[in-house]
Amino acid sequence: MPCLTIELKSRGIADKRANSDYFVTMPDQEQPQAHGFSAERDAAGLQALIGRAARAGKGAPPVERWNPPFCGDLDMEIRADGTWYYVGTPIGRMALVQLFSSVLRKDEDGRTYLVTPVEKVGIRVEDAPFLAVEMNVAGEGDAQVLTFRTNVGDVVEAGPEHPLRFVDEEETGGLKPYLLVRGRLEALVSRAVMYELAGIGEELTVDGRSVFAVRSSRMIFPIMASAELKRKSA
Repeated sequence: MPCLTIELKSRGIADKRANSDYFVTMPDQEQPQAHGFSAERDAAGLQALIGRAARAGKGAPPVERWNPPFCGDLDMEIRADGTWYYVGTPIGRMALVQLFSSVLRKDEDGRTYLVTPVEKVGIRVEDAPFLAVEMNVAGEGDAQVLTFRTNVGDVVEAGPEHPLRFVDEEETGGLKPYLLVRGRLEALVSRAVMYELAGIGEELTVDGRSVFAVRSSRMIFPIMASAELKRKSA
């Protein structure tokens, strides 16, 4: 079957997101912790987050099961601030961005593609394809659950199937947190949400090591060693 051609009919200017600089340094450990949530507040906060998510409850197409022919690269790019570009112009229609994002796939070669049953085209991704722009915290301790909303409307609970990871930025001394959304596709956690994560962090012992970490769905996600936190906070 011949490859198809994708053409965008609208090239309106997309809304630019603020806070495009996503590295952070850790706050002092003595900052107030946000642990005290009632069940009613937890439920209300989660419901509000889901209400703001355009694709809540809608499953993504089964792109991992499709094996179409590769049809070359498309002049499309996802910038680090989450803006999608086509032929150098921001895509202004969020519905179109959400449609494209639903058929994204990152393969073993490390590249990201738009995949349909009949074709696969490569696109460029500057950092991560998604941004985690909102977080809800429900419960405490081992029962704590962190639920994230992405900029394209996915709702994801951090846990065994959707882990959090934290990457050191040597050039800045900060951290870049990522959340696995589906397949090999991750969301870069926005700077504002990262500060919320730091606010609910706690010192825990993992494999005999003291770490500063967050918990979700009975999983512990280390942010950094406790000794490193003390050094950065000094």
